[in-house]
Amino acid sequence: MPAHSTRKDLGQFAHGQFRVDYEDRPDHTVLREKRIARARDAMKAAGLDALLVWKNENVRYLTGLRAQIIAGKSAVLNGCLLLPDGAPILLASGGEVQRATIVMPWIEEIHAVPIMEARGLVRGMVESTLKPLLERNGVGAGRIGLDESGYVLVQAIQELIPSVQLADGDAPMHAARLIKFPEELAIMEEAAAIAEAVTQTAIDAVRPGVRETDVVAEAMHTLFRLGGEQAHVDTPFVASGEHMAPPNRIPSDKIIRDGDLVFIDIGAGWSGYWGDMGRTVVCGGKPSRRQQEVYTAVHGCLMAATATMKAGNTNDDVARAVHAVATEQGLGGNFISLFIGHGVGIGSNEPPYIGEELPGAETLTLQQGMTFAVEPLIWVPGVRGGAGVRLEDTIVVAAEGGRPLTRTSFDERLLLA
Repeated sequence: MPAHSTRKDLGQFAHGQFRVDYEDRPDHTVLREKRIARARDAMKAAGLDALLVWKNENVRYLTGLRAQIIAGKSAVLNGCLLLPDGAPILLASGGEVQRATIVMPWIEEIHAVPIMEARGLVRGMVESTLKPLLERNGVGAGRIGLDESGYVLVQAIQELIPSVQLADGDAPMHAARLIKFPEELAIMEEAAAIAEAVTQTAIDAVRPGVRETDVVAEAMHTLFRLGGEQAHVDTPFVASGEHMAPPNRIPSDKIIRDGDLVFIDIGAGWSGYWGDMGRTVVCGGKPSRRQQEVYTAVHGCLMAATATMKAGNTNDDVARAVHAVATEQGLGGNFISLFIGHGVGIGSNEPPYIGEELPGAETLTLQQGMTFAVEPLIWVPGVRGGAGVRLEDTIVVAAEGGRPLTRTSFDERLLLA
């Protein structure tokens, strides 16, 4: 059988969600194989004999498992053991095992595991499942990369499998996920299309007399109607008026009023990947001059960041471009105390970062295929109706500058000529 060739424009736009016979779309079987190969390359480069991952995005990357996520428990529910050869071994919550056995034929070995918190259950899993797996596959005395877990698992491995050396398994997974395959970009384009629809629904719901939570309710209906898996943040970010100065990053019972600036950041996940975006709009009537000044500055920051996100530049170059625009507008000291941008892909928020000012922040050379959510936020206190603005796009690094995957238009009423 001849090798399958992919369409030349794969990943350039949202091709459609359905599996169809009339055109080529992302092949998830091919993508899974590519992801596993890249993870193995990263594992080898890190000097690891195996990877033991528990973070939901890493398990999804290696196995394709879309699991039920209990709030606050995403890194203690399901795991995966990746060895130098063979299919990934799925360590699944008992509630997933029977379904996964039927619907995921590419997974050849599945073991039920408990929620990885109760000491006795964790020790039982290490002794009866993990130790035999490692020994049977020749890595019982190997260097095993672990991405995230409670200390109870680390302690159990150290006590019950003392021949194993634990090492950082998260950094290799980040390295594997950093540059996106065309299939990944195509899926992210689809997630972005859903995120745009969610955002537009929220914008259309903004009017005097509705609550912030009303806007979220309308948007979430669109998210699920279009097949989205979940919002980019578990606490959808809709804040109005003075709630954006300083930012209140949750929706509340606050009633939106005429003249309020309203920020919307909900996004969408689809097929394991994320479209992250945010827009600020004015409710009702004409915005104030100060609101326009802040909005225009933030819009300029986002445009400068997008233009600077060309291969060969650094994340620091992008941050400097953003701060230069804000400083020129007299707002350089009014940023939220947070990074300006973050990596995004199969992880909703992940390294590397743009504009992180905390100790230990790294400088990174941008490469084509890296994807970031860029989200400058500037706020000014004491303005009636609020003067806090964030604008956010998911952007892929390209040769000549960033290419936004998210397209929702900006509020022209807030842009100064």
